[in-house]
Parts: sequence; structure tokens; C-alpha cells
Amino acid sequence: MFSGKTEELIRRMKRAVFAKQRVEIFKPAIDTRYSDEDVVSHDRNAIHCTPVDSSSAILLLSADIDVVGIDEAQFMDEGLVDVCNELANRGVRVIVAGLDMDFKGVPFGPMPALCAIADQVTKVHAICVKCGALAYVSHRIVEGEKRVLIGEMQEYEPLCRHCYQKAMQEGKE
Repeated sequence: MFSGKTEELIRRMKRAVFAKQRVEIFKPAIDTRYSDEDVVSHDRNAIHCTPVDSSSAILLLSADIDVVGIDEAQFMDEGLVDVCNELANRGVRVIVAGLDMDFKGVPFGPMPALCAIADQVTKVHAICVKCGALAYVSHRIVEGEKRVLIGEMQEYEPLCRHCYQKAMQEGKE
């Protein structure tokens, strides 16, 4: 979180719109933090989207589209990998944004498989709020073990590997 993933997705999608390409943007329906029907960055930049409950809906809703954008892909089902492959094989440019690891540093949802099949991967990093190094993980600062917790700065903080390990040790004491 806080690395600019959604901001970059919005930027790329707006460029495609400017180039008069046919675009469609999707996000998981569970992500209602800022808006039900917009992809919104932490900086409040936004672009209209279609919320979906499953990756299969993306195929149904993206006929005659040149560019498909998908935000918060870590919350999508594993079928997203096949959906993205099928779209790319049709000649659709697919732009996916999502966290590659959860708050425990474990690969998250379909993201590892998407990174493996992608033609190009741009990994952006937040800055560690403790020391200023490149962040490694979005450390959860509220109680709970539930893997999916939609949140922001009140629930998560970006930490580098060293500061994350230190926080984990302090939490055990």
C-alpha cells in the first residue's frame, strides 16, 4: 500500500482514453473504501470502473475493448490468471495493479501467478515510515488475523524488511 499502484493504473488508463482507445476498468466489488463505482487512489484521483464479484465477469464485460485495467487484483479469485491470459491472447492490453504480498509477507491471491505470466512487470514501492528505505510489506497495525481487511493508514503502515522484522519481534515480547 501507499506505493502509487492505483495512481499508476489511473495514469495509464487515462492515457489510453486520451489516445481514443476503448477502455474498461474493473475492481473487486468488495473494495468500497472511497467509492462503489470508481477506482480511487489515496491521493483521491479517480476513474470510473465496473465493480465485479468474480474474474469471469471481466471476460463477459470486456468485448470490443482495447485496454482492460484491473485494480486491487489481490482480492480477485485465482481465475483472474486465465482471464488475463485470454484477454492478452485476444490482443487486449491488460494492466493489473495489486499487492504482491499480504500483511504477513506471504504472496497474495493471484498476484504471483500474474507476475509470472506478465509480458512486463512494474513493481513500485512505498517508503518505510520508520526509516525511509524502500518498503517491503504493508504492516497491519490493528488487531486481527483475517487476511483480507480493506484499509488505509489507520490499519496499515509500509515498512522495510528490517523495520518489519523488528516490529514482529516487538509484537512477540
